[in-house]
Amino acid sequence: MSRHESYRTKPDAYFNGERRDLVDRLTNDPQRSILEIGCGDGATGAYAKAAGKCGRYVGLELSEDAAKIASRVLDQVVVGDIETMSDLPSEPGGFDVLIASEVLEHFVDPWAALRRLHPLLKPGATVFASSPNVAHRSVMAMLLRGGWDLAEDGRMDRTHLRWFTPKTYAGLFRDSGYQVVSVWPLRRPGPLGRLVGALSRGRLTHLFISQIVLEARRAEASQRYG
Repeated sequence: MSRHESYRTKPDAYFNGERRDLVDRLTNDPQRSILEIGCGDGATGAYAKAAGKCGRYVGLELSEDAAKIASRVLDQVVVGDIETMSDLPSEPGGFDVLIASEVLEHFVDPWAALRRLHPLLKPGATVFASSPNVAHRSVMAMLLRGGWDLAEDGRMDRTHLRWFTPKTYAGLFRDSGYQVVSVWPLRRPGPLGRLVGALSRGRLTHLFISQIVLEARRAEASQRYG
């Protein structure tokens, strides 16, 4: 089964869900252009436009069915795979913001994909991304039991091809020509996580992070790759 075909069996809910937490970090700006990789049904873009965060929102989506829905609310939707498509969805330097929510873990080579996206962004452009944390304590427990149990969705989604910890996720962006601004958990660890984090001086906090969220900037040519 090809990567395209594997997504055809996903339920509709797999492609919806807006990321208000990312969009709300932006100021209002009707001149802003946003590119989202893996835009799903366009819910995040629809919210960004309604909230006045941008004047132009372009989505790139692998699923034709999801892209068809997204085209009703976004300014432009390109159906394709950023890793293999020959025509990129904009002229160089066309976007102020890149959003890649829960998508990079599905790529064969996310390093190459991020490098390929770099020229589409304006100097200093903001990048928001998120992916599951493979170093979560539930995965550690599974490994101690000798398992690696895939699922239809979530952290162990069988369509994931890459796996990241908070540290290696930041490294992915640095190695791909971006300046990492900050990395944080989608949800703050509970009392136990905060206690373990304090006692370990932060060394074990990753065990209580479910989803990694990252903000980065497009680095200048002289700053790329170190």
